[in-house]
Amino acid sequence: MNTPAAISAGQATDRIQQRLTSYACSLGYDDLTPEAIHAAKVRIIDTLGGLIGGFYGEPLRIARTLAAQMPSPGGATIIGTGMKTSPDMAAFVNASVPHQLEVQDIYHPPGSYEGHPSDVIMPVLAAAEHAQASGRELIIGVVLAYEIFCRMCDVFHNSAFDYTNFACVSTAVAAGKVLGLSPEQLMHCISMAVVPNVILRQEKDNRLSMWKEMASGQAGRAGVFAALLARAGMEGPPRPFEGKTGWSDHVAKERFSLDTLGGKGTPFRIGDTLIKNRPAAASAVSLILAAEKIAPLENVADVQRITAEAHYGRYYQGTISKEYTGKGDRFWQPDSPGNANHSFPYVVAATLIDGTVTPRSFDEAHLSNPALRALMQKVDVVVNRAFAQAYERVPQEHRARVTVELRSGERLVGETGGDADDLSAPRTKAQIEEKFRGLTEESLGAKRASGILERLWHLDDMANVAEIPPALAFA
Repeated sequence: MNTPAAISAGQATDRIQQRLTSYACSLGYDDLTPEAIHAAKVRIIDTLGGLIGGFYGEPLRIARTLAAQMPSPGGATIIGTGMKTSPDMAAFVNASVPHQLEVQDIYHPPGSYEGHPSDVIMPVLAAAEHAQASGRELIIGVVLAYEIFCRMCDVFHNSAFDYTNFACVSTAVAAGKVLGLSPEQLMHCISMAVVPNVILRQEKDNRLSMWKEMASGQAGRAGVFAALLARAGMEGPPRPFEGKTGWSDHVAKERFSLDTLGGKGTPFRIGDTLIKNRPAAASAVSLILAAEKIAPLENVADVQRITAEAHYGRYYQGTISKEYTGKGDRFWQPDSPGNANHSFPYVVAATLIDGTVTPRSFDEAHLSNPALRALMQKVDVVVNRAFAQAYERVPQEHRARVTVELRSGERLVGETGGDADDLSAPRTKAQIEEKFRGLTEESLGAKRASGILERLWHLDDMANVAEIPPALAFA
């Protein structure tokens, strides 16, 4: 595969481009710690589970229909089907699917930019399948992509641009690695990912559109396409980060470095991402867990008021009233699963009625349930300062409290955070398997799900990752 090589002194480069190239080319399987290897397997399993569980979303149907018009027998598989398309198109479809259920992992330690690093996994798998790479090569690619993604989150602060920019860059580097690009080709690959693909945060502004679920797929597609172009001999523009009109000054709005990267005693960031235990936006998970402590309510008509105290207030600052947010606002009147699973009042109300939140909590029956809608309007969302402080500490705690006041004067209180259910708590192998089975057994059956888990836990022994997609076909 690719090996370390000196970068030509006469070549127009910048420090970040050169750093990413040198790091990727030198990283080998023996450089990975056992913890990083296990973390990669966990996140591959977790992401594939989310893909199977979210397979039938409308945006994905559109994407698969388009991919069917671009067959490529030597390309990569649309996971869940037997269809093969170009690797970049497979990356687009497959990376988008887990967003349908909002079950993907999250990276957001204090002071960092928030994002979903698992967006990189399906594009890297598409490139690895196309290259007939081994399981170990896939693991290297995933750890590499996570490392770049998370380290970029650590140094980036411009909220006008979306985190999927990091997915594009990190996917390009990892795809280039598994495709065996030379150092010079990888430098061009990075440039062709960075310069043409600046992703605005507008895709998440106000109402969450269909495209919100596809933005990660587009980032992955662009990254894989850049790697394919570079392999074919295409050259990218020089100094993509540090040129006078480059990414650093005009997207990041500041000069930054990526001097610290995992390996040689420095922990890999892949172990720092958080695996969700409920299908909702990460900031809403703790509210679900708190509401579960007092759910389900016997009679929601007896509820007079609900106070939901959160640790995190990107969407809700202070106490948010219905009048302040306005009629039809996406958090008080969500009209799609994507808007509902980001809505604090929705997930609290759904939990209090049903006892918990599952993927079915966002189906049409729930979205149009008049009892759920009425209960939502009794929710006041408050950012609790003490909870916010706990969230900004290391180790991070995701604290929340839900208080229900009944017409009788009785108060029911549920609180969570800092315990085994905390979003920051590590997940056991049994918990990872339980989540995977819950998302896949309806489509695959219990026996197939168990067989796939067994193979993925031994991914490092797999000679060719092309055997993974056929095992997951059901549609």
